[in-house]
Amino acid sequence: MSFVTVKNLQKSFGSNTVFSDINFNIAQGEFVTLLGPSGCGKSTLLRSLAGLNSVDTGEIWVGEQNITDLAPQKRDIGMVFQSYALFPNMTVANNIAFGLKMKKLHKDEIAKQVARVIELVELKGKENQHPHQLSGGQRQRVALARALVVQPNILLLDEPLSALDARIRKHLRQQICDIQKELNLTTVFVTHDQEEAMTMSDRIFLMNEGSIVQQGSAEQIYTQPHNEFVAGFMGNYNLLSAQQAQDVLGMSIKNKLAIRPESIYVRESGRDYGAHISPPTQGIIKNHQLLGNVIRYQVDVKGYDITVDLLNRSSERLFATGTPLELLFNLNELQQVS
Repeated sequence: MSFVTVKNLQKSFGSNTVFSDINFNIAQGEFVTLLGPSGCGKSTLLRSLAGLNSVDTGEIWVGEQNITDLAPQKRDIGMVFQSYALFPNMTVANNIAFGLKMKKLHKDEIAKQVARVIELVELKGKENQHPHQLSGGQRQRVALARALVVQPNILLLDEPLSALDARIRKHLRQQICDIQKELNLTTVFVTHDQEEAMTMSDRIFLMNEGSIVQQGSAEQIYTQPHNEFVAGFMGNYNLLSAQQAQDVLGMSIKNKLAIRPESIYVRESGRDYGAHISPPTQGIIKNHQLLGNVIRYQVDVKGYDITVDLLNRSSERLFATGTPLELLFNLNELQQVS
C-alpha cells in the first residue's frame, strides 16, 4: 500500500524545466534512492517533497493528506543536508534538541528524546561538544540525530555522505540503514553514487534530464537496464550496436546489446559449457586494472574493445598484455537496449 504518492510533478526555474511528469509511490518503511548524474533534478525533487521548493504542477500525498501546498514545518518530514547545517554556537545536545524546543516540549521530555537518539547514532560522550570539535562523520550523525529526534513520518537525505572519506562513508551507510530498519522509517535518499544506491536501497529511481528513466530494485536496474543511458550509468557495460554484437558473437543479432563484463568468461580447456554459452571468439589482452577482488581486462575482439571482469583468485589468473585467449558470452545475460 502506498504511503507517499507523487502525481505528475513538474518544476521549472524560469525557462529551465528541472523535472517533469514525475510519478511514483513509496510504501511505509521503504528506503528509496533518487539516483542520477549532477543536474538531473534529484535534489530539487527532494527539496520539493520537503516543501523547500514549490512545484508548478502536480500533487504530493502522504497517506490521505495532500501536502503539496503545506509549509515545510507542517509536513512532519525530517531532512539531512550534505552541508550538515548545524548551529556552530550550540552543543551537540542543543543542536539535536532544537526541533523539540520549537515544539515547546517539556525540558525533561526533550532531555529523554535527545539521549535516545544520541545513543542511536553512537554519539554518547559528545553531548557537550560543539560542531568544530567533531569529525565530519560525527557532524553528519548530529544532523541525522536532529532529523530523527522529532520522529518524522518521512526522512529525506540529500547526498549526506558525499563529503566524507570512503571508510567513514561505508560505516555511515550501514548505520543509516540499520537505524532506518529499526525505526521502520520511510526514507528518500539522494546520491549520484551507484554503489551507495545499490547497497542501501529497497528501490532505486534513476533520473536523467528531469525524468525518472527507470525504477526498481538494485538487481533489476543493474541486470535489466531499459536503455543505453541506464546501462552506461549503472555499470561498465559493453554497449554494442547490432552489427558490432554480430561481429563479436559470430551470430545473428538484430538489436543493440548491453553486456556486463562479468557475463563474459575466458575459455578453460577441458571444461564443458552449457547451451546458454556462446561459441568461443578470439581476443587479445590490451591492458588490465587490478580492482582488489576483480581484475578488469580490456580485450581486443575483432577491432572492438571489450571489458571483461574476472575474479582475482590468484596470481596465475593474471593475463599479460598481448595474451591471446578465447572469450565466451553468457547468452542468458545479453540485454537488449534502446
